[in-house]
Amino acid sequence: MPISPPDLKRAELASAPDAKFVAAPADGVLPESFFSTTNLPTYVRIKGEWRLPREPRMDSALVLDKDGSLWVKEGRRVRKDDLVAVGKAEDGSEGIFVQTQLTDDEVSGEFKFMTSEVSREKPIDYSLMAQLLVDERARGGYPIWVTGPALVHSRARNDMSWFIANGFVGALLAGNAVAVHDIEASIFGTTLGMTHTGEATSGGHGLHMRAINKVRAAGSIANAVKQGIIKDGIMYSCVVHEIPFVLTGSIRDDGPLPDVITDSIQAQDAMKRHTTKATMAILIATALHAIATGNMLPAFVTEKDGTMRELPTICVDSSEFVVSKLKDRGTHQAFGVVTNAQDFMHILRLYVERELDARGIRGNAPADARATAGAR
Repeated sequence: MPISPPDLKRAELASAPDAKFVAAPADGVLPESFFSTTNLPTYVRIKGEWRLPREPRMDSALVLDKDGSLWVKEGRRVRKDDLVAVGKAEDGSEGIFVQTQLTDDEVSGEFKFMTSEVSREKPIDYSLMAQLLVDERARGGYPIWVTGPALVHSRARNDMSWFIANGFVGALLAGNAVAVHDIEASIFGTTLGMTHTGEATSGGHGLHMRAINKVRAAGSIANAVKQGIIKDGIMYSCVVHEIPFVLTGSIRDDGPLPDVITDSIQAQDAMKRHTTKATMAILIATALHAIATGNMLPAFVTEKDGTMRELPTICVDSSEFVVSKLKDRGTHQAFGVVTNAQDFMHILRLYVERELDARGIRGNAPADARATAGAR
C-alpha cells in the first residue's frame, strides 16, 4: 500500500529547528540523550532541509557522517566523535519528525508495544499474499524468507524449494536446524529420524549427525551439492539457483554445519545485509528469528523514485503467541497467520500458481529475473 508523504511545509514543520547532533563519547557509546529510532519513516532537519536517513530500523541511532550522509546505525557501530542526533520529541519540535500515520485508512500507525490483536479465527487472505509475491517478482523485488525447522518437519520443504526455484525468494534466513534437517531429508529421507509418514526409524536419532558429518567432510553445503551428496530440497535449491542464505547458530546446535555463523554479532551483520534490501518479508515457524528480523526491518520500502510503500510482512506460526510477540515488539505492520507451516506453504503455493495462470505466466522465473536474484 502506498504511503502518502507528510506535509513538511506545514507551519510547525517549516519553522522547526535543525536537529541537534552531539559527538559520541566513546566507541560503541551514544550520547546520554540520543534519539532512539523506530521502524517508521523518520525525517531529520539538517540545514533547513528535511531528510530521510539510510538503512532505517528500530532501536538504533541517527548518525551524521563527515561527508553529510545521514544513517541509522546500531550503537555498537558508532565510533568516538561520530555525530549522533539527540532529543526525544518525534513531532518535529526538536528537528526530528516521525511519520506515524502511514495510510489514510489507518487509525494510528504510532510505534507502540503491546497493542496487537491476533487470532486464529481471523480470515487468511491467501489471494492477496499471492498477488504480493507475484508483484514482487515482477518488479524485481527482494523478498526475504525467514524459516524455522518446523517447515521441514511438516513436509513443506518441497513447497519452499518450489518458491526458491521459481524466483520468489531473494534470500533465506534461518538457523542451523533448518539446513540440517533439510539435508538429512535429502540424504536419508528422514527428518530427526522420522520418515515422511512420521514413523521413527532404527538408528534414526543419529541420522542428522551423519548428515552434518557428510557436509563437514565436503567443506560446505555448496560443495556437498556439487559432489552429489545433497540432491534436492531447500539448501540444494538455494545453491543451484544462486539464492543467498544466512544460517545462524545457537547454543543448542549440533555440529554445526560449516556454513553456520556462530558469532551472534557477525550473524546479525550478515542478516542485516539482506534486511536492508528487503522489499517483503515472510517469517514462518520461528519465534526468535522472526522477532530478530522484524527488529531489523523498516515498516516501509523506499522506491527508486523516492515514493514509499508499506513493507509487506507476513508472520506464520501455529501459536498466536509468536505472531503477537512480533507485533508487540514494534513490527506492527506484520500480518499474522495462525496456522501450521505445511498448510500455509501448500495453500500459498496453490494461490500463487493460480495468480500466475491468471496473468498468463507459467514455469520458472524468467532468466533475467533469476540472474538478478543470483547477483544480489
